[in-house]
Order: sequence, then C-alpha cells, then structure tokens
Amino acid sequence: MSLYFTYVMVGLAIAMPVGAITVEMTKQGLKNGFLHGWAVGLGGITIDLTLIILLSAGLASILALPIIQIPMWLIGAAFLLFLGYDSIINADKDITLSGEKVKKSFFSSFKNGVLVAVSPGNLVFWVNVFGVVLAKNYASDQSHFIIVALGILSGILLHDLGLLSIISITRKALSRKAIKWLTIISGILLICFAGYFVYEFIQSVKVYI
Repeated sequence: MSLYFTYVMVGLAIAMPVGAITVEMTKQGLKNGFLHGWAVGLGGITIDLTLIILLSAGLASILALPIIQIPMWLIGAAFLLFLGYDSIINADKDITLSGEKVKKSFFSSFKNGVLVAVSPGNLVFWVNVFGVVLAKNYASDQSHFIIVALGILSGILLHDLGLLSIISITRKALSRKAIKWLTIISGILLICFAGYFVYEFIQSVKVYI
C-alpha cells in the first residue's frame, strides 16, 4: 500500500503542471460541463494505460530511436495546431451554459483527449521518465510494476476529478461571452504547445546537420 500511495502522489505531480491535456480538459469542461471535460481526461488516461502496457512489452527501446522520435514532434504539432485553430474559430459554438442541454457528443470530447495524449510530448515523457521507473519495477517484480502503474494512473485520475469539480462550479458563474474568450485563450495555448513541438523538431534535426 505504501508503494501504491507513493506513486499516487507521483501521478498527481505529473498531472499538476499545465499541459495540452489540462488545457483541452478545461476548455471542454467550461463549454460543455463536467462529463465532457471528464471525457477528455478519459481519452488521455486511455493512452497512458496503453503506453504502460506497451512499455512493459518493450516499446520504450523503439520509441527512443531518433528516427521515430523526430517525426513525432511534427505529427504532435499538427494535432495541437488543429485543435488550437478549431478552438479559436469555433469559440462561440457549442457553448452550453449551466442547466442547458449539451448537444456535443461525449465521444467527440473523448477523441480530442486521445489526439492530445498521443502527442510526442506525452510519449517522450513516458519513455524517458516513467519508462525507466516502470521497466525497473517490471524487471524486479511484476506485481510491483502493476502497483506502480495503478498508483500513477490513480494520481492522474484524482487530479482530473479535482480540476473538473472546480471548473463545474466556476462555470455556473460565467456568461457565454466569458466562456468564449476562455476558449480562445485555450486555443492560443494549444497553438503555443504546437510551436514548442516544432522548436523541438528543429533542435532534433540540427543534431544531424
């Protein structure tokens, strides 16, 4: 149990910094309520769980190859650029104020979470940081590996629930115009993350020039 709770705290620490998933989750939570923000988080956790399984099967060594990592920066930038652009041009659409019926589908928000989570920033993070931790525990004791993985995912889950609870309360006091501008800001942040990924791509390519 001590190992589990240790990695719950680690999972919380991973999720605390503002990243692309947090931005998208906040945007959907503000526009369409708790469940749609939660759908984004579920999309992210689905990718995280898949990565844990694949890392345990030896994917880390493949993803660590420069020929794989370098193109992933551009692919991830394209995903985030699309989501950011879509957020800005559709900022005043699909806004559901508290008490109104949501028109957007749950799956659409889930899909956005998956798209953000497959970005290279997330993949490289799991490979370079937790790939080592998970691989070490997997090599020493498979039961430890499962506990560590569950602890990390539980920590991320707790962060998402806490964040969305705050958002669901806050949105009750927000007007349609306020939500629109917050959505535009979210879009700009996603585009900034896309720019960062392009920068990482250029830095990676420079090594081989």
